[in-house]
Parts: sequence; C-alpha cells; structure tokens
Amino acid sequence: MSDAAPTQPSAAASGGIRRREHPTRIAWGESLLAYDFGPHHPMHPSRLDLTARLCEELGLFALPGVAVVEPHVASDDELAAVHTRDYIAAVRSVSEDPSSPLPERGLGTDDDPVFAGMHEASARIAGGSLEAADAILDGQAQHAVNFAGGMHHAAADHASGFCIYNDAALAIQRLLDGGFARVAYIDVDVHHGDGTQAAFWNDPRVLTISLHESGLTLFPGTGFPDEIGGPDALGSAVNVALPARTGDAGWLRAFHAIVPPLIEAFRPDAIVSQHGCDSHSLDPLADLRTSVDAQREVALAISGLAARFCSDRWLATGGGGYSVLHVVPRVWAHLVGIVTGHPIPLQTEIPAAWQDFAARKYPALVEGQAIPARMGEDADTWWRSWDVGFNPHDPVDRAIMATRKEVFPVHGLDPWFD
Repeated sequence: MSDAAPTQPSAAASGGIRRREHPTRIAWGESLLAYDFGPHHPMHPSRLDLTARLCEELGLFALPGVAVVEPHVASDDELAAVHTRDYIAAVRSVSEDPSSPLPERGLGTDDDPVFAGMHEASARIAGGSLEAADAILDGQAQHAVNFAGGMHHAAADHASGFCIYNDAALAIQRLLDGGFARVAYIDVDVHHGDGTQAAFWNDPRVLTISLHESGLTLFPGTGFPDEIGGPDALGSAVNVALPARTGDAGWLRAFHAIVPPLIEAFRPDAIVSQHGCDSHSLDPLADLRTSVDAQREVALAISGLAARFCSDRWLATGGGGYSVLHVVPRVWAHLVGIVTGHPIPLQTEIPAAWQDFAARKYPALVEGQAIPARMGEDADTWWRSWDVGFNPHDPVDRAIMATRKEVFPVHGLDPWFD
C-alpha cells in the first residue's frame, strides 16, 4: 500500500456519470488468498491480491457507506444448503490429508488439485457470499460483492473446473430461505454456469441465465439453448451458447437481446451475478474476444436492471479470468466501483503505486510485459440492437434466436419482437 491517501473517485472524474450512494458490503480479507492450487495453476491467488490492491489504490474500499468485511468460514450446516454431507466430508478429508485425493469427487484432478486447508479456504469464499446475502436480506446493504467468489462449476456432490463449493448457489438459496420469492442469476463467465444451473434446475423461483462460449468448443461442454429447466420449472434455465471468437459487438448484442426482457418478465426480488472475465481476448483458456470496456458495460447494465426491477438489490461475484495482470484487476475493480455506485471512468490512470506493487510482488507476471496504464482499453463497444432485426446469416444472431425461441414463449414473450 502506498503512503499516499487513496484517490476517491470524484464527480469531475466521472465524466458526468450521475452517482447514487449504495450501502455496500465487500467481502475481502487476505485470508481469501489461501484458496491456492499451486504456483502453476491458472486460478492463482495473485488474481485476488492484485484486484484488492487496485481497489484500495483507487479509493473504493474507503468510500462512505462501504463495509469491507473479512468473511467467516461457512459451517457444514451452511454448506449443506446446496452440497451433500458426504461431499463436504470428502473435502474435509483431503484438506486434512492431501496425500489421499478423491478424484471420484473431483478432488485431486488437474483442475482441482488438493491442498492442505482446502476446506477452510473454499468455505471462507462461500462465507463471503453468504454474508453478502445476509446483508441484503437484513437491509444492511443494497449491493454486495465477493470478487473471490463465483465458483459456479461446483456441484452438489463433486468439485469441477477450479470450484470446490458453489458460493453463488449458496447465496441464492440463502436469499430464498430468507424470504425472497424469486431470484435471478446472471452469469457472464466464458464457461457455462453448470453447477448453479443444476442446483436450481427444477426450482421455478430461480431464473438462471448463462452467456458463454458454446459447449461445442469449450469446457464444460454444456449450456445449450434447449437446456431450459426441469418439468416444474420450464423456462427457468436460459443458455446463450455463443460461437468462438465472438467479440464485443456480438457479446453485448446477445446480452441485451436476452437478459433485460427476461428480467423484466421474471421480476426478481434480487439479482445475483457472476462476472468471470475469461471472455476477454487475452484470456489463455477460452476463445471469445471481449474487452475490459465491454465487461464494464455489462456490469453497468446489470446494476441498472437491479435498480429497475428488484428494489436495487444486487449481489455480484467474480469467477474465472486468467489474464492476471492485464484483465482481472481492471475488470473487477470496475465491478467494485459500479457496485458501490462509483463507477471508474475508463480513461482513469492506474495508480503508480499499484503498478509498482505488481512489479515488485509479481515480477514473473510483469517480466516482458507492459503494465496497464489506464482502466480502459479504448475499445469500440458499439452493438446493434435486436430491434433492427434478426440476421440469419450471422452466427451470433442464430445463437441468440435459438435461445429466444426456446425460452421467450414460456415467459409470455415473442422471440421475434420482444
């Protein structure tokens, strides 16, 4: 941390953006860095460390109305809201004895290698999202963010895709148990949010929307338009399977063609969102082509949906994202700024103290690379509204229409015009 006082986003720096103060809960503490699969694993804790440091240097953690709270380790009873007792016991077992992996539970695979303290580290991430949900339920916060969370692949009885406990599903269940009648889940990670979808597959109270690269080309190989929910909840699962190499214009067109109409029709009491930033063009594990600027725009759009349709109740999480220096800290600092009601303008210069910190603490990341100098990328984020019509020759439009045809009629919407 630099000795200089952190810079709080000013009205002048906002470029005229009208700000609203949001009582906000941020889940953060250095104990979250214990979620560590090893030095060569993509899910490296430097992602979180660099994000938190950038938020601090930008003054986001010190804003009025913002509470930064180190999460507790979720109890077995709390985890059992979406995970089986046998699975929790299995995670505890490998956590205490990493020499005895349980690959049949997804514990000890290349994606999810076991490590000492795995249970506590994973359950603390879950605790952060549970506390965020509690803060929204009891009125302490309108908005909350856990950028260490978003572990959307974790299933009821096994680990998957770098995810041990599904904090997003746990937060949704906590909101339901706390009295909310309907919760919408919006997942913009490049990978399908399969674990969260499965948790609420047959629950009409939860609308899960996942915007991702098609399972034809990317893990986990699921998330196709015809996956629309169980027999008691048809239309409650929504999947937009985008073709590889979709860029900002197509990604934003797909988001706006699918998400706002469904949120308006569903009218949730709260939105839980997952902001994996691995759809970025620099991400090494996937093949979409979005920018930091576009991902910021989607976070702003979700904030607007929360304000319009669910009394401004919004819980945001992180997720994937493996361009550790250039992408993750900027995207999630933008997310934190938007959650707090203080969006960071794209032309904001990245504080020199953060650049120095990155170079000093993570020299291997920085070696041979230019450290980002601004919070944006000067990307062209123009997108074509669905109102201008469907183009059957455009693969992105075909993906959008496939989803609209499957789920819009269930919600009383016209797939061609709404």
